[in-house]
Amino acid sequence: MPIPTWMTDRLPDLTRDQFERWQSLLEERTGNHFSWQHRSILQAGLVRRMRELELRSYDEYLNLINEPSSHLEWTTLVENLTVRETRFFRHQPSCNVARNYLDTLLESSDRSSIEAWSVGCSTGEEAWTLAMLIHNKVSSLGRVVRFGVTATDISLEALAHARKGIYKERLVSSLEPALKERFFQKAGPARVQVVERLRERVCFARVNVLDLDRAPMRNMDLIFCQNLLIYFRRWRRIAIIEQLVKRLAPGGLLVLGPGEITNWQHPELEPVGNDQTLAFVRRKL
Repeated sequence: MPIPTWMTDRLPDLTRDQFERWQSLLEERTGNHFSWQHRSILQAGLVRRMRELELRSYDEYLNLINEPSSHLEWTTLVENLTVRETRFFRHQPSCNVARNYLDTLLESSDRSSIEAWSVGCSTGEEAWTLAMLIHNKVSSLGRVVRFGVTATDISLEALAHARKGIYKERLVSSLEPALKERFFQKAGPARVQVVERLRERVCFARVNVLDLDRAPMRNMDLIFCQNLLIYFRRWRRIAIIEQLVKRLAPGGLLVLGPGEITNWQHPELEPVGNDQTLAFVRRKL
């Protein structure tokens, strides 16, 4: 059976007008901003989905997306465009800042609980990293300290992957042997799974960062939001960070991706003195 031409023919490039209409819609609904220089990323995501739908026109697809009954199709497209690459212990200096913060927090007080939040968790590696960091610390103490990690993302597909905690074995190959032995178990050929005692500490939920004013998270001790803000305009980055600050407990730590916001200050935040990270502690009342 011959392959249909709609599967093999090269679709035309987005025109400037088409790009601006698609970009406007995506930014309005998700906050994500694609510059004209990066239009190939947007176009590739559109083309992948258009081929599945056997569509050859960007305008036809845009009309489809704008129909009142298109909620499911919109969700599917967002999955194509917003899943970010991530990995365990992705930025070691940021992990070190978090580890030092936990040392100070738990050794200088009788704290009995810790709450952390991974914002834009993608397929979960960052959330599990936080859980491993916290678990290692609290297990070294001579008292019981409860902890939980909330992990949020806009992509339902990424969240489903993250929730299972199953990854290709090569993705944990660079971890310290002690971490692999303690927190992962075999889950089939060339697969490993996060152990249950860690999985029961992490909760995954769908949250659009444009709707953080409605997010239920409050008084978080540790918030990681890395490699997410780069997809937004500066004014929206600031708005998102300000929402995160409101949800950070006094004395809590906020860790952002290096370089994601520059020449910016917040009256309630004290920068952490480390030139390899972008992190802040919320001043205590």
